[in-house]
Amino acid sequence: MDAIKTSRALRAIQLLVAILAAACGRDQAAPTLALTASARESAPGGDAQRGRALVARFECNRCHTGSAEVEPAPKDKDCRGCHRDIRAGTFDAPKPLLSRWQSDIVHLREVPSLATVGIRVKRRWLEDFLVNPRKVRPNLPAWMPRLAIAEQEARDIVTWLRTAAGDAVAPAPPVDLGSASAERGSAIYRAKQCATCHALGSERPAGAVADPGAAIVLAPDLAGTSERLEANELVAFLLDPKGRKPDAAMPAVPLSRDEAIDVTAFLLTVPPPSDRPPPPARLPLLTRAVTFDEVSERVLRKTCWHCHSEPDYARGDGGPGNTGGFGFTPRGLNLASYEGIFAGALDDAGERRSIFAAMPDGTPRLVAALLARQAEEAGKSSQAMRGMPLGLPALQPDEVQLVETWIAQGRRR
Repeated sequence: MDAIKTSRALRAIQLLVAILAAACGRDQAAPTLALTASARESAPGGDAQRGRALVARFECNRCHTGSAEVEPAPKDKDCRGCHRDIRAGTFDAPKPLLSRWQSDIVHLREVPSLATVGIRVKRRWLEDFLVNPRKVRPNLPAWMPRLAIAEQEARDIVTWLRTAAGDAVAPAPPVDLGSASAERGSAIYRAKQCATCHALGSERPAGAVADPGAAIVLAPDLAGTSERLEANELVAFLLDPKGRKPDAAMPAVPLSRDEAIDVTAFLLTVPPPSDRPPPPARLPLLTRAVTFDEVSERVLRKTCWHCHSEPDYARGDGGPGNTGGFGFTPRGLNLASYEGIFAGALDDAGERRSIFAAMPDGTPRLVAALLARQAEEAGKSSQAMRGMPLGLPALQPDEVQLVETWIAQGRRR
């Protein structure tokens, strides 16, 4: 009944807007935003309380901050905080070990916050993103991991995000794009040097920075902005980033309201990025001997230990791929030792299975997971196999080749 009432109310508002537009002699086809984002995207069956519980279940606080309603993660599960402490040299660890870790930590030092995201970003885009993550920020190595979030759960989470955001900031006022100029907006975009941080489809940020700050790392690709943002929210953010998002990394850029509207008109005309490149070609097996020690040094220790390690190494946790986390049940997969990798992982029935077992096409399960991550980066997710490493860049072809060769040669120590 609530949905019916909301739908009738929206139709009434839309009719009123059309009448007012006609009375003013305005072309109804003009790109006018007369409704707020929240009014245009009525709640399609989400439950805020379930959403809040799901945010806790999926442990979003291990990476994300920015919402007063999300409890801070315990220290041993605070991925972002841990990585920042390591880089700063303040993490409680022996100096030789800390020094080695510092050179390895490149991921999850900067992570987008959840502050007001439910108001600023379109509901439908957020829901789809939770179920089918893709790379939005070219300078941020890590992605949103592909968690086991169902469509209804995504609706519940986004409903909670919108409720939490609404307590912090009101929807931006309507904006009329009828007299805006995308051509002027393009000129302003370039004059204000927005490309210093932002990509625009095939146009990448200007110049490489040795140690980029949060403003560059967190800057989204602005191609396809119309899919993510309503015009009113984009104009408001351009005029006052921290007013719309208190912890915004984007600096305040001197813009008049008319300039912000023109830039918005320009960005809304830029189509989404074209199809992603296909997965890299699979390399043939190496002819030289490969040992576990080499695989461990070049692959397992560098990437896989983040989620599949000994509890002692991870300060009592063992990683979500071993002892559970991010909504996943414990799989008991420990890649920190030769014995651990041979012990395999727990399946859905709690039974041990080898990670070297052949898939239907003959590919070892471990290799299949690595290849699945390459496919995910190319926009080809599989429901049968979750790509690994979860949320991190796919292994390079020569790294997958190393693992596959080691398995094919009998997994020598």
